[in-house]
Amino acid sequence: MAGGVMAGPLDRLVRIAARRAAAPNGLLFTERQLYYELCRTILPVHRLPRRPAFTVPPVVPYRAFRAALDRIGEIPGLLGPPPAAPATVGAHTPEPDLFDYGLPRLLVCRSTAVAAMLRANGMPMESACPVVSAAELPLDPGVTAMLARAHGTVYVLHDATPADLTFPERLPALTDIPDGIDIVPIGLRPAQTAPLHLTQTRSTTLGRDRAVEVESVNPAVLLRSVHRLVRDVHRPGNALIEIRRARRTGFLTWPAS
Repeated sequence: MAGGVMAGPLDRLVRIAARRAAAPNGLLFTERQLYYELCRTILPVHRLPRRPAFTVPPVVPYRAFRAALDRIGEIPGLLGPPPAAPATVGAHTPEPDLFDYGLPRLLVCRSTAVAAMLRANGMPMESACPVVSAAELPLDPGVTAMLARAHGTVYVLHDATPADLTFPERLPALTDIPDGIDIVPIGLRPAQTAPLHLTQTRSTTLGRDRAVEVESVNPAVLLRSVHRLVRDVHRPGNALIEIRRARRTGFLTWPAS
């Protein structure tokens, strides 16, 4: 048995969770996204109303989940681990005039796996927003020059952990941010995790501080929400209004346009 679930039923639940993680259009997903989808499959608290707000502990030990993956073998849609040493963004490009253009938006993900998942599902092309991870910093000077040329915005996606919550303010120390470029955190924040009943990774200080990863959000919901955030925040003439709305409504509750 594994956390109260026998190996055979657990394997079947992992396959069900994989189909749900890939819905609706064959999305690609990370291993941890599949794990959290498994937790939702076993304990579907995400279907409950947002009030009362609470997060939940994982219902399956991660080692039991990994053992199930080993038994099952290949799972359609499951991404492999990202490279240990990603290349610096913009350091090598076959387009000699690439850096002559402006770059209106850039998304920086604290997680290498989340950045790889968003790229694998076509977000850079669909939202005209390159996606990089913290491991790919510092940016090539040509990329920062493109941001400056377009007076662009850098969006930051991070986990709801004490270390990650300070990541946006630490970003200028990790890479050059041109003057006039806004840094806009888009979550995840602790206040946003409880209404969604997300699965926590651990708790400290008598359970008052719970760490929740972005990967605990359903892949389709995460992809759709990030698309809307990076497109809608950067509206000519309405940027300040939209940023204020983003701060009021929070992650995954972006107002419809």
